[in-house]
Amino acid sequence: MSTMIKMVRALTAAAAIAVAAPAMAAGGGVTIDRQQWSFSGPFGTFDRGQLQRGFKVYQEVCAACHGLRQIAFRNLAEEGGPSFSEEQVKVIASDYTVVDGPDDAGDMFERPAVLADKWPSPFPNEQAARASNGGAYPPDFSLLAKARAAYRGFPWFIFDAFTQYQEQGPDYIYALLTGYHEAPADVVVPDGQYYNPNFLAGNFIGMAPPLSDELVEYTDGTPMTTEQYSRDVSAFMMWAAEPHLEARKKLGFRVMIFLIVFAGLLYFTKKTLWRNVEH
Repeated sequence: MSTMIKMVRALTAAAAIAVAAPAMAAGGGVTIDRQQWSFSGPFGTFDRGQLQRGFKVYQEVCAACHGLRQIAFRNLAEEGGPSFSEEQVKVIASDYTVVDGPDDAGDMFERPAVLADKWPSPFPNEQAARASNGGAYPPDFSLLAKARAAYRGFPWFIFDAFTQYQEQGPDYIYALLTGYHEAPADVVVPDGQYYNPNFLAGNFIGMAPPLSDELVEYTDGTPMTTEQYSRDVSAFMMWAAEPHLEARKKLGFRVMIFLIVFAGLLYFTKKTLWRNVEH
C-alpha cells in the first residue's frame, strides 16, 4: 500500500510540473509561459466581452495586413462567438466591399459586403502583400491560433492530453505580441527586422511592434495596455480558429456521461446474464 501511495504522489507531482512547465521551441530554446484563459479546460467558455475587444483590436490594427478568410461576417453573431447582434454585424459588413461576379457582361464587380460574405483580404494576392510588407507575407489569422504553438516534448504533451490543455497557440501569440524589446548591445538587428526573442523562427521578425498603450479605445473600462490588447486579440484568434469550441466541449461532456452510463449498464447486464454460470 505504501508503494502505491508513493506512485500516486509521484504522478501527482509530475502532473503539477507539467502544468507549470512552459512550452519550449524544438530548436531555439524559446520558452513560452502559460497564460490563464477562460476557454481552457474541458468546461472552458469564451469571454464575450474579451472576444468583442479582441475583434476591435483586430479590426483597427491587424486587419490592415492580416486576413481572416475562413470567417464570414455572420459568424460574429452566431452562438458561442462575440455575440454581436445581427444589426451590429450588418453595420460592420457595410464598411467593406467584396469582389463578385461575373455579371451578365462577364465582368467582375464590387459590391457592399453582406452577412454571408467571408472577410475580405487586405491584399489582392500574395505578391501584393509581400510588396507592401518588405517581402514578408502576413499570415492569415483564421487558423493561426491552432497552427502556431511552441513545441512540448515527451512527456509533457502526454500530460497536456490528459489535462486537455490546448491553448499553446494563444500562449505563443500573446508572448510574441508582448515580446518586442531593444536588442542587446552585442546583437545586430538586420535592416527591416525587429528584435523579438519570443519569435519561434528566430530572434528577428519582419513585423513591426503592432500594439502600444492607448492605441485602441475600450469603452468598458478595461485597461488599454499592450498586454491587455495582446490577451484580447489572442482570445479572438482562438475563437476564429475554432468558432464551435463551446459546442464541441458540451458535446464531449455528454458523450463521456453516456459512455459511463453505458459501461455501467453493460456491466450489470453481464452480471445478470451470467450470475448462475460457474466460471
